[in-house]
Amino acid sequence: MTDIEVHVEPQLKNSPSGKPVFEGRQQEDMSELNEPLLLLADAALAPPCGDQGACSYDCEACSHPEVGGMERSIQSMRLQLQFLMSKADDLHDCLVNGQGHLDRDALAAAVPSFLFMCQPYFNHLESTARSTMSQATPLRLDIYTRLLNFSQQLCDRLEQLVLTYASHSLLCLDETEPNSMSHFCIGQSRLSQLRLTVFRYCKPVPYLARFDTGLYKRMRWNVEKLRDEWQQQEADEEQDGESEERDEETVGDTEYYFLCYEDIPNGHADADGDDKVVRMWTIGQWVQVNPDPDTEDIYNWIMCEVPQASYHRLLFLGSDEPSSCCATDYLQQLLLSRQTAE
Repeated sequence: MTDIEVHVEPQLKNSPSGKPVFEGRQQEDMSELNEPLLLLADAALAPPCGDQGACSYDCEACSHPEVGGMERSIQSMRLQLQFLMSKADDLHDCLVNGQGHLDRDALAAAVPSFLFMCQPYFNHLESTARSTMSQATPLRLDIYTRLLNFSQQLCDRLEQLVLTYASHSLLCLDETEPNSMSHFCIGQSRLSQLRLTVFRYCKPVPYLARFDTGLYKRMRWNVEKLRDEWQQQEADEEQDGESEERDEETVGDTEYYFLCYEDIPNGHADADGDDKVVRMWTIGQWVQVNPDPDTEDIYNWIMCEVPQASYHRLLFLGSDEPSSCCATDYLQQLLLSRQTAE
């Protein structure tokens, strides 16, 4: 996918092409990969504390229904994580242990389908953990940490799965190619009047796909501003009687933020030393340069093959790469501070 990717992203609710994962007996062996993950998201929780044979929670959790309910929900999420991790292992084993007996096209189609299946789980974790950050009663820190640990585990496993398939020339990670699998979605959450959709790049890729700027991106956040209650009411009244489907929640353009690194020359390094450059991780904003985002001339957009943008650095994170969950924490704190300042 080229740099225009920041403007065009498949909707999470859309289905993939529907291509079969495997054929014949292979399809029977791996049919569980096609189970609708949405059913897993509604999996039954553990029995209530009144069931002595099934309840394993302590008395404190039982005496506080909201705590016990969250513990049971976490147990359900843990089971879903185990299921998804096992499916990722199956896909890995099918490639590594039985590559010669499987159709390459079927294998290549299985991974994008599986990544799509994981999106509802990522969304559930992210929205449960993060959407309460700006509320008066946020989650307990230990629960927050456990939920995001589930998300991090699955993200790391899927990243390795994609890299393994790419190493066998079954997937392309080059953004200039239309079928690139350079990144995948790892969840969506809401922060006050903002909706964040998070994407993880399987490996660092150039900030601009066709130009070497010295910047390499690792994550992307699409940040949409949502209508408040009064704006939504006015929009509903204006649309009264219309059947056209559109997202009435969104207001204005989407902003795009990236986690990037760049190698900066180290002026204090020895001439023969290995530390001649220092790697610096930052979070910054995509600031479009061409075509002019304020232009009303539609031909400027039509004639521009790939949009160009500068990188506005907002937060310096040092030389150590943050995990995907920590990086999203940093961005949320940045967005919250901006909202407070406004």
